[in-house]
Amino acid sequence: MLSGLTQSFQIDGTDLPPDAVLFGCTAAMREVRGKIDCVLDNDLPVLIRGESGTGKELIARFLHTHSKRRTAPFVRINCAAVPSRLLEGELMGYEEGVVSGTGVAKCGLIELADSGTLFLDEIGDMESALQRKVLRLLQDGLYSRLGECEERQSRARVISATNSEMEEAVGSRAFRRDLFYRIEVMTLSLLPLRERKKDIPELCSYFMHRLSKRFGKCADPLSPSSLSLLMQWDWPGNIRELENWVARVIVLGSEKLPSQELSSQMALIQAARGRQPQLGRLKDVSRRAASAPSREVVLRVLQANHGNRRKTAEQLNMSYRSLLYKLRELDVQSRRPGHKELPPL
Repeated sequence: MLSGLTQSFQIDGTDLPPDAVLFGCTAAMREVRGKIDCVLDNDLPVLIRGESGTGKELIARFLHTHSKRRTAPFVRINCAAVPSRLLEGELMGYEEGVVSGTGVAKCGLIELADSGTLFLDEIGDMESALQRKVLRLLQDGLYSRLGECEERQSRARVISATNSEMEEAVGSRAFRRDLFYRIEVMTLSLLPLRERKKDIPELCSYFMHRLSKRFGKCADPLSPSSLSLLMQWDWPGNIRELENWVARVIVLGSEKLPSQELSSQMALIQAARGRQPQLGRLKDVSRRAASAPSREVVLRVLQANHGNRRKTAEQLNMSYRSLLYKLRELDVQSRRPGHKELPPL
């Protein structure tokens, strides 16, 4: 049920983007790269801060795969996506009979991380009761499974990430002050894409190459006019939004329609600003502009996979649950027993 939200795996460094793509040419991102070198082979907790879509998990993976822990597991959990009633059991594990409906004990993600890395994504959404136990883990390396009296020792390194204003959460007592000071021993602040636009051509080149291989299609380099258009957009969805734009180009086999869509979105934003709308409306426009993949992309990938939704989700780099949500949002039905045919493009 939590597949995609909790993961434990070995990382192959060749799966990560090269430094030129991951950090780019902006001074602030080069500073992030320098900080990483200082903390690679020690046990200091690291807090990665940045807007959604800026690549926080990639930075966490980079930290792991370049450290002495590279041969141990990299374990990830999205604290915002896992229901609070399940999050503690997923992290700590539980003894037999503690969780209703299960008659077996379960190893938690802390235990799975062993001497590797535990990545707590969106830690700002963690509830207070669990924050206290994570503080104990960071202070003394100790934790207990649910229903267990004895404490266990953990050797895992903890890396956290957030896209929220943690200081506000601390001020409102939604997040423990002592835990905040524990996780932010070293902070890596990632720039939004609108503040590192010089990196867009390099990012596009990387995505064109990688996504062409994923979708099994050849793609020409982007035209100067398209690159110029991309440099004018502020990318509210950041690097993830840019990747999705490139994916549309690859799947559709042309940059014409995605460029037209982006031009229309820019015109919509400009018109909205001209009418001086409320801030909430501008946010709604930006959110719609950042949503991806488009209906055309979903349909083409579904058709190529003969309606196989799991394979489609994998190729679109989405979780299966996210694809189902997207299909409902776009009013798209895939070909399954009892369902109608895929709609035309």
